[in-house]
Amino acid sequence: MPENITRERLQRLVAAARGEEPADLVFRGGRVVNVFSRTVQRRDLAVSDGFVVGLGDYRGVKTIDVSDKFLVPGLMEGHLHLESSLLTPPALARAVLARGTSAVIADPHEIVNVHGLPGLDYMLAAAEGLPVDIFYLLSSCVPATRFETSGADLEAADLAPYADHPRILGLAEMMNFPGVVAGDPLVLDKLVAFWDRHVDGHAPLLGGKPLNAYLLAGPSTDHECLELPEAAEKLDAGMWIMIRQGTLAHNLADLLPLVTPATCRRCLLVSDDLHPDVIRTEGHLDRLVRLAVAGGLDPLVAIQMVTLNVAECFGLPRRGALAPGYLADVVVVDDLEHFQVERVWHRGRPAARGGRAVDFPETTPAYDLASMNVPPIKPDRFRLPSDASRAKVIGIVPDQLVTRKLVRAVRVEDGLVVSDPETDVLKLAVIERHTGRAGTGLGLVKGFGLKKGALGSTVAHDSHNIIVVGVTDEDMAAAANALRDMGGGLVAVDHGRVKASLPLPVAGLMSERPIG
Repeated sequence: MPENITRERLQRLVAAARGEEPADLVFRGGRVVNVFSRTVQRRDLAVSDGFVVGLGDYRGVKTIDVSDKFLVPGLMEGHLHLESSLLTPPALARAVLARGTSAVIADPHEIVNVHGLPGLDYMLAAAEGLPVDIFYLLSSCVPATRFETSGADLEAADLAPYADHPRILGLAEMMNFPGVVAGDPLVLDKLVAFWDRHVDGHAPLLGGKPLNAYLLAGPSTDHECLELPEAAEKLDAGMWIMIRQGTLAHNLADLLPLVTPATCRRCLLVSDDLHPDVIRTEGHLDRLVRLAVAGGLDPLVAIQMVTLNVAECFGLPRRGALAPGYLADVVVVDDLEHFQVERVWHRGRPAARGGRAVDFPETTPAYDLASMNVPPIKPDRFRLPSDASRAKVIGIVPDQLVTRKLVRAVRVEDGLVVSDPETDVLKLAVIERHTGRAGTGLGLVKGFGLKKGALGSTVAHDSHNIIVVGVTDEDMAAAANALRDMGGGLVAVDHGRVKASLPLPVAGLMSERPIG
C-alpha cells in the first residue's frame, strides 16, 4: 500500500542510510540476493522504519545473525484467484506469509460473479491490516459468459468508481478475447475506462492478427499459454508471460524453455488457482521456485520471476528487491536450490518463523454473503431422456483446464440416459443458485473415475452455481440438497448419506477457518 512519507520521516531514513544514525535492524553475515544483477553478495543489510536503508557496514539498534543464510526479497504472486484457495484473505495471508509471500495480486472474479460489488467490497475490507499486501484487479467478465447465470452483471460504469482505490491496480483478466477481437462495444467500454491502467490478459491459443487486435486493446499479460510456440509469439508481441503452475493447471514443464537470459525479465511464475492442501504440504511461491530450479532454471532467475518482475509488471514501486528505498520485506532461506523459508520480515517487522506466522492480526470483517437461493432438489431433475446409443461427452484433460469434445456410447434404460461407471461416462448437472429459479443444465462427462455415489460443489468456475456429478440421480439430488442446507461448499454422498463435507459459508466459496 502507498507509504505515508513525510519530510521528517524521509530525513530520518536518509540519515540512517548515510550511517550517521543507527539503523533499526541490521542483518549480519547474510548472502543478499541482488535481483537487479542476479548475483549473491555477502553484505550486511540495514533496515529502518520499514525500508531498506543500505547494504554494507552499518550500525543497528538491533542485529540479527544470519551468517551463511540467503536473504531474498519478499515473494510476490502475480496472478491468483484467492477464492480458489477456499480461504478468506486473512486466512490465505496467514498461510502464504509463512512461505515467504509478501504481496499478492488477486482477481476476485469468483466472489464478484456470485455477489457483484458487495463481494468486491468484502474482499477489499478483508485485506486491510494484514502483513501480506493484497492488491486486486477489477473483474472484467461478470458474467464470464452469457451461456450461464451468475449473481451479477457488471459493466464499465460499475467498475469505474473503484479505479482509484489504493488496492486496485487495474482491470483483471480479459477472458472475453473474442469480444475484444470482434470489437464488442460493451467489452471495449471497459478497456477504454482502463486505457492507461494495467490490464491482465487471458487468451489461450490466440495468435496472428487476432492477437494483434487483442493486444492493441490493452491486455499486457497472459497466464493461459498452453504451448511453447504460443508463449513465444505472445512474448515477441510484447506480453508478459505468466508461467502457471497451480493445482489443476500445470504449464511449467512445457513453458520453462521459454525462459532464457534474453527473455527472463518478461516472465513470471504464478499460481492462478491453488488449493489449500497444496499450500499446506508443498507451499506457495516457494514451491514454484523449487519446481523451476528442479526443471533446470537458474535459482536467481526463478527468484527474479517472483519478485522484481512482478513489481515491474504491475507498476508497484519500491517492491521486489533488497536495495535502498525498497520496502523491507525480507525472507531468509537455507539455500537457493531447496528454498526452505526459515524466517520472514514484513516491512522490517518479524512476520513468520519456522513455518508459522507470528503476531498475526485477527481480522474478520462482517459480511452477509449468503448465496444459496435454491429450492429443494428432487431426483427427477436429473432425468435425461434419449433413445440414442451415442452422445457427446465432456472429456477431462488431466492437469489442464481445457476439456475435450468426445462422442461415446451411452447407457440408456427405459428411454433415459443413466450414468455408467464401467465406462466412466457419468451424468453432470449444473443447478443455478443465484436467482431462485434453479434452472438446470445436464450433460455427460468422462474422466472422474467415480464408481458410486455423487460429488457436489458450489466452487464451479465461473459463475459458481451448484455442480454435481454422480452415479445415481438420488445421490446427485442428495448432494445438491446438502450443499443448499450448508450454505455452499463441497460434499461427497453415497446411498443418500453425506460421507464428507466442507462448508464454505462465505459466498459458497471460502471458509474463515485457518488452513491448519
